[in-house]
Amino acid sequence: MKRDGNNLTNRDPERRCIATGATAPRKSMVRFVVDPAGFVVPDIANKLPGRGAWVCADGKSLERAVARNKFARAFGGKARIPAALSNDVEELLARRVVELLSMARKAGIAVAGYEKVRAALKSGNFQLLLQASDGSPRQKSRISCELAPIGCIGCLSASEIGIAFGRNRVIHAALAAGRLTLRVADEARRLAGFRAESNAA
Repeated sequence: MKRDGNNLTNRDPERRCIATGATAPRKSMVRFVVDPAGFVVPDIANKLPGRGAWVCADGKSLERAVARNKFARAFGGKARIPAALSNDVEELLARRVVELLSMARKAGIAVAGYEKVRAALKSGNFQLLLQASDGSPRQKSRISCELAPIGCIGCLSASEIGIAFGRNRVIHAALAAGRLTLRVADEARRLAGFRAESNAA
């Protein structure tokens, strides 16, 4: 599958969602494990040891898994569910997206600010657009999502994007084509599933 100008191939293994029964690539799902105390915890990076249970990356699927006792079945017994499990997932995903965006900035493949973003996207070398979820419609309409071949991400707040760029607030940001940019896009789409207000591609 061609994803951008680098013709990167998607070989992400598929997993089955315990809530919906749907099969999808791992990058569109969230893995959960049980900690030593018996609590279900999100494994955002897919690195925690132990048996894993997969859920589609959206709040409704997670709610269904909890309500229908799917975690206990998946883990072969009782699984203790933290009261703020969905919020924990959202917080961890947001932190991960911001960290990746910061890495992109340090690598020199991310720019911020209206003028720089507009010029970068028009150059054809920058292919992912981020627009703050709490930016005004007028601010966001100044740059068309059609300029971003990979997509337009809208699930981060201006302050969250600002953290990655060492600023208080950022409304517009853009990333150049590449593997790190695709990771930012994939992680942001997972986050979008846990945030009601999002226009992520």
